[in-house]
Amino acid sequence: MIDLHYWPTPNGWKISIMLEECGLPYRLVPVNIGKGEQFAPDFLAISPNNRMPAIVDHAPAGGGAPVAVFESGAILLYLAEKTGRFLPTALRERYQAMQWLMWQMGGLGPMAGQNGHFLLYAPEKIPYAVERYGKEVDRLYGVLDAQLARTGAYVAGADYSVADIAIFPWVRTHRAQQVDLQKFPQVQRWYDALFGRPAVKRGLDLGKELRAPALTEEARKALFGQTAQSVREGAHKAS
Repeated sequence: MIDLHYWPTPNGWKISIMLEECGLPYRLVPVNIGKGEQFAPDFLAISPNNRMPAIVDHAPAGGGAPVAVFESGAILLYLAEKTGRFLPTALRERYQAMQWLMWQMGGLGPMAGQNGHFLLYAPEKIPYAVERYGKEVDRLYGVLDAQLARTGAYVAGADYSVADIAIFPWVRTHRAQQVDLQKFPQVQRWYDALFGRPAVKRGLDLGKELRAPALTEEARKALFGQTAQSVREGAHKAS
């Protein structure tokens, strides 16, 4: 059994989709990031970056003590290796998938996250920030569209992989990001194909009732008000 410490966000969806695709048994452990539950000592013990998702695998390969993994990209690789699915074994194909996974982790996710923040959550509109991150997200969609035109199928090639599972949840937010998928026909084709997968739908539906209808002031402080001192205080409580 795997404990999935989760909240329904793009990074959370990556892991719920992966678990559903792999058919692994798991138990949902909600982490209400709007109430600051990501700073609870028990959660910090498995995710010291105070971010969800995280997993605890109580039946790791080879047996022994449970294995805790944080960071969504690392979790995807862990689950792919555990099941032997969605990560090619051949050298070139394997690193093609890993490169695009890292592209999402280092590019699309952070840039879309900043774009969404300044569009939706910033207390005042900052035109430079909106333009800066909007243009970068547009550029990244162009990169993805060109890659999908080359492969004609999935992001890393002919086979569905962890790269697709990592990227799809962020493209799922395209409307909030003010991205028109009609400008990116290959992304639209790929998005529609993945959205039709039953496991993807189940992963997106997990915990959908948990999402708050609006961002409260408490949630704003929990999500956007943390500093190094907050981390020190959390670590002190956990020790």
